Amino acid sequence: MQLVIPAQGDGAAETVAKAYAEELARHGVSIIFVTQNHTSVRDTAATLSQSYGVETVVIVADFSLEKAAGNPIKEAMRGKNIGFLVNCVESVASSRSLIEMPEQSLLDLVNKNVAVATLMTRLVLPGMLERRRGAVVNISSGACSKPLPGRVTLTASTGYMDHFSRALHLEYSYKGIFVQSLTPFQIASSEQQQSSSTPTSRPGWFVPKPEVYARHAVSTLGVSNRTTGYWPHTLQYGLMKRIPEWIWVLGSRVLIS
Repeated sequence: MQLVIPAQGDGAAETVAKAYAEELARHGVSIIFVTQNHTSVRDTAATLSQSYGVETVVIVADFSLEKAAGNPIKEAMRGKNIGFLVNCVESVASSRSLIEMPEQSLLDLVNKNVAVATLMTRLVLPGMLERRRGAVVNISSGACSKPLPGRVTLTASTGYMDHFSRALHLEYSYKGIFVQSLTPFQIASSEQQQSSSTPTSRPGWFVPKPEVYARHAVSTLGVSNRTTGYWPHTLQYGLMKRIPEWIWVLGSRVLIS
């Protein structure tokens, strides 16, 4: 069985995607990485293949080519038993208002977070439906639970992924397809990111290491179609939902300033 992961190249999203891939590789699932930059996942693919004895494939696809981007992906998937697809939302590095974002950066972000995830799902679904089994996991963020000033593109993208996942699950669950919306909160940086000069998040009970989060998240696959994937994050989610929106927005503005 094969797992397809579009690796977007963003630090946080890619770290979670790689950890999720390793957890499934540990269970004997072969991995297909779809990326615009093969150097970002080449070493990971080789490590997984050597460590767990699974097949790993890296597909280079330029999603800016719109419909043509799907051609190399279709060719690589031909004849393969694609059982899993994992999409990740790319986060925004810093808080910026909508008008502060360059137009091209905005278009690229929407393309990666909305168009790519939707296209990849469209590409793998026919094979899953033919076999009447498969799973699509869309990893977004707990940011979908409340509006966040200064992160409008992030909250909008995560909101899309969450609703897309839930609607897709209702549409295809009776045909054997399990669609899950994963909405984690903060996840610790990888060791490589912690050694860099950029600010990173340190591991803790509410901030799990990527491999810890992946282990918990994979255990929910086939059980819950909408979850944070990690029970301390579920506590955070429950608390956030109970905070009045005006208090949440006021607190967010204070933190941003």
